[in-house]
Amino acid sequence: MATEGMDGVRMTWNSWPRTKVEASKCVIPIATSIQLIRPHADLPTTLPYVPLKCKTCCSILNPFARVDFQALIWICPFCFQRNQFPQHYSGISETNVPGELYPQFTTIQYTLPNPNPNPDYSISSVYLFVLDTCMLEEELEFAKSGLKRAIGMLPDNAMVGFISYGTQVQVHELGFSDISKVYVFRGSKELSKDSILDQLGLSGRRAGMHKGGGGGGGPNLGVTRFLLPASECEYTLNSLLDELSTDQWPVPQGNRALRCTGVALSVAAGLLGACLAGAGARIVTLVGGPCTEGPGTIVSKDLSEPVRSHKDLHKDAAPFFKKAVHFYEELAKQLVSQGHVLDVFASALDQVGVAEMKVAIEKTGGLVVLAESFGHSVFKDSFKHIFEDGEQSLGLSFNGTLEINCSKDIKIQGIIGPCTSLEKKGPAVSNTVIGEGNTIAWKLCGLDKNTCLTVFFDVSSSEKSDPSGNTNSQLYIQFLTSYQSPDGQTKLRVTTITRRWVDAAVSNEELVQGFDQETAAVVVARLASYKMEMEEDFDATRWLDRNLIRLCAKFGDYRKDDPSSFTLNSSFSLFPQFMFHLRRSQFLQVFNNSPDETAYFRILLNREGISNAAVMIQPTLTAFSFNSLPSPALLDVASIAADRILLLDAYFSVVIFHGMTIAQWRNLGYQNQPEHQAFAQLLQVPHDEAQVIIRERFPVPRLVVCDQHGSQARFLLAKLNPSATYNNANDMAAGSDVIFTDDVSLQVFFEHLQRLAVQSS
Repeated sequence: MATEGMDGVRMTWNSWPRTKVEASKCVIPIATSIQLIRPHADLPTTLPYVPLKCKTCCSILNPFARVDFQALIWICPFCFQRNQFPQHYSGISETNVPGELYPQFTTIQYTLPNPNPNPDYSISSVYLFVLDTCMLEEELEFAKSGLKRAIGMLPDNAMVGFISYGTQVQVHELGFSDISKVYVFRGSKELSKDSILDQLGLSGRRAGMHKGGGGGGGPNLGVTRFLLPASECEYTLNSLLDELSTDQWPVPQGNRALRCTGVALSVAAGLLGACLAGAGARIVTLVGGPCTEGPGTIVSKDLSEPVRSHKDLHKDAAPFFKKAVHFYEELAKQLVSQGHVLDVFASALDQVGVAEMKVAIEKTGGLVVLAESFGHSVFKDSFKHIFEDGEQSLGLSFNGTLEINCSKDIKIQGIIGPCTSLEKKGPAVSNTVIGEGNTIAWKLCGLDKNTCLTVFFDVSSSEKSDPSGNTNSQLYIQFLTSYQSPDGQTKLRVTTITRRWVDAAVSNEELVQGFDQETAAVVVARLASYKMEMEEDFDATRWLDRNLIRLCAKFGDYRKDDPSSFTLNSSFSLFPQFMFHLRRSQFLQVFNNSPDETAYFRILLNREGISNAAVMIQPTLTAFSFNSLPSPALLDVASIAADRILLLDAYFSVVIFHGMTIAQWRNLGYQNQPEHQAFAQLLQVPHDEAQVIIRERFPVPRLVVCDQHGSQARFLLAKLNPSATYNNANDMAAGSDVIFTDDVSLQVFFEHLQRLAVQSS
């Protein structure tokens, strides 16, 4: 957090090579990770006026602008245009500067006038809940109780709608509380947006009366019928949920339930588009199994046919996959044009289609949680977390756009993260495209305080310096994020950063000092995951190894062909270790994970901040024992000891692992005896630490409590460096453990790396 400071920005290289050739020699791409609306204690109070823009490049007045207080002129650091201050700035002087010129306020926030000053009602947020009813009675009860709790936590003026689906889709009319009124859609049929609106009675003149919350002809009928303020419909919704039962459609022996998730989401998108296009709205979907009916189908009804695996996708033997992905791509386009978000809460023992839905979740900035059951704490606590306010709030915001301005020689290749290109051209657009590229502006239908994007840059300059000698030693980048905050206000957050150009051909020293290895590891992980999805037959492990060897050959100190002479500067010393763990991580190794799990892991890798993403790649391990304070332990099998408790934070799971002796004492109940209070305390401390981690995280991680040699111990062993395997088990100390694997250990990996780096030239 300290590294990111107030700006929420981290870069792979904090000094930039001046030419394209030097940049390519750096191996690790030039990229910036930015947490767009992360709160920070030092962030100044929001300015209540419209910011000043440069008349040439549209960048906003910032602390790096040169100001002539006598002539009331400011010079833009991006394009060097001279701009006149308007009349209301006439009182400024060197001792009386506006907030945006304070040198420490490189990030500042403005409250903009509401673009829609006359709404029919003050809508802070809209939640359209979509509930799958094709599940066991017990599971449905868990899901319903989660929904009831959520509705009770919503602000009174939040708008709420409800759709349930199974073999058919039921749109519940909440504005008609005397008797429950439901519109039913067939689940086997692909529906156009117009036919959805026709059947709901929202087409034609009435639909045009209301856009984005305000209109000339009074409130839209759809809003008063299908979407109501939480305070008005809480009782109706709770009664409706009480009466709701599992899908009644008969399921023949040996078949899956007919579930039309795709049609339900089409209807939800159509309803919101007619009622509240442009208003911040979320489709919150609770899915309990795979779609087997209509568009978006991922598997046939026949239970003898398994849901597609990674092997099937690789061999092109998943008959439904491409069609389902295409359906969700089209749905994503519709939702983005309306400014609406798709959130998916999937709880099932089988897959539900997150791999297919990934495109719609990511392009709209939606949230996703994957759990085993709606009764599991991973679902219950994560779902509750969305609706909390105060300190615990996620800060869910809507209708965001990001625009980036840069210095002359910088081009933008694209962004990996939860956003969609707005296809706005400009001089800073690069010919190389990574992720959402070909633009200088992006749409973020939904964003929160954790949302993080990775922007990839290109250096366009081919010559070393300007012959006139006017070379600027600083480069500038400005991020303009406008969004609708949870309280309905339109905010603009402006972050302007500067870094130094360095001539890497003359000296590597400044370049090396500015390398951020943690950020670099996360950026490489995101890029490798992206390439695995986009490029057929992409060998991620080989690509990583080649890049790591090139990096060590370029920045290591060694005598040619002498591995023992190899040393790495401290700025790079942790990077090979990150790459070792990344090679073994769930992002690259798809064996033992379903396509849904892999998609889930990658969505979170792409949207979380650097420190969280680094924990996903290389977990943290803490050791607790009688004779020492809790302390960080090596992520190695050698850290296991019989009289130790280990706490592993692997982001998606938190593991409390008891050594053999500790487990035996606990089973004998020593912690309950007054003379063994110290032991009781030792058992409790890791649980307290785990709860601190769990409370601060979204989605809530799975808590695993296990003992040495127990079946659950695999959650820890899978993440440890296998320095002791069955091949060298004789060398181990008593009470420690071995890992049954053929994977190489970190030490062997380093030896190979050193040997190959000193051969490479």
